[in-house]
Amino acid sequence: MSQTSILSDRINNLSESATLKMTKLGRELAAKGINVISLSVGEPDFNTPEHVKDAAKKALDENWTRYSPVSGYPELRQAIVNKLKNENGLDYDISNIVVSTGAKQSLSNVLLTLVNPGDEVIIPTPYWVSYSEMVVLAEGKSVFIDTTIESDFKITPEQLEAAITPKSKVFMFSSPCNPTGSVYSKEELEGLVKVFEKHPEIYIISDEIYEHINFIDKHESIAQFPSIKDRVIIINGFSKAFAMTGWRLGYIAANKEIAAANEKMQGQTTSGTCSISQRAGIAAYEQGLESVLEMKEAFERRRQLVYDLLNDIPGVKTNLPDGAFYFFPEISSFFGKKDPEGNVINNSADLALYLLNYGHVATVGGDSFGNNNYIRLSYAASDENLKEALRRIKEALGKLA
Repeated sequence: MSQTSILSDRINNLSESATLKMTKLGRELAAKGINVISLSVGEPDFNTPEHVKDAAKKALDENWTRYSPVSGYPELRQAIVNKLKNENGLDYDISNIVVSTGAKQSLSNVLLTLVNPGDEVIIPTPYWVSYSEMVVLAEGKSVFIDTTIESDFKITPEQLEAAITPKSKVFMFSSPCNPTGSVYSKEELEGLVKVFEKHPEIYIISDEIYEHINFIDKHESIAQFPSIKDRVIIINGFSKAFAMTGWRLGYIAANKEIAAANEKMQGQTTSGTCSISQRAGIAAYEQGLESVLEMKEAFERRRQLVYDLLNDIPGVKTNLPDGAFYFFPEISSFFGKKDPEGNVINNSADLALYLLNYGHVATVGGDSFGNNNYIRLSYAASDENLKEALRRIKEALGKLA
């Protein structure tokens, strides 16, 4: 006799985050005394800038310890408005801004406030692992547009047009992209905009969390095009640019109706974001990008280092990403091969697990990002660890037969 699960279909239908799972497995090995190098987590290996930490300390001393407004302190929302104007040339009001507990919550809030059961959400692959699972929570249906390394993992206007149906409600993408580091140029975005202009019923979620880790020219937001700006929801935050992952501070910029809906949603779930984090966020946006540019310079150096090392591994194919701090190399040439114990590598998840167990390097299989022929490597690690990790990967892959 089968037992009915006490858990909801909603949670039973949800997959575990692959990036967090691999990080967890890596920590378990490390707890056994094994030296594991983690290239699985999307987290800068730098410390939060001193002026940001000082602002947090000051906030504590000044007793900013009570409930904060649901949509965020007006001063922080104004700092975000100023940032969007000065850095991106975008005009918003604080009524367009809702601050949340990380960009992850911002994304989830937007989908839950826009998507009805059965609505289609168009997502280019590869995509950040949580995108499709958030659509599951919203009871929508993900429609994927596949890309390859040959196109630098970017879609064409023709592919976008072909994916649109009468049920299409949202298009969701990131630029710079997690997991590929791909960056859309202004011209490429303009091509997509011409398609969206023909479909006024579709809203665009533009995940720009890696905005400042961009190695080509300046960041281009799809919200810059007036014809569709009112349908664009910008997702951004402080975690990547300011090494503030643990502070949990993100936000949206959207039209007033969508912003108000997100405030309503948040008011019934988490309420306002941590007061101390918000005061630190004000300092981050008001005191310049010097620390951000220093991190970007280090990431650019590491990018070249890892690119050269990956190209030295037989059977691995990679491109040179234009942003973020990831590589998404093609590794399907190893499928069908066997590890030293005779286990067959059938897919990217198998390969990632093999690299963890035999090479003691944590990566993430591309299947969780929508492209099974790839794995994701983060180069948010020291030069020494990156050199050793790539040496271990090369050695481990060489043992497959």
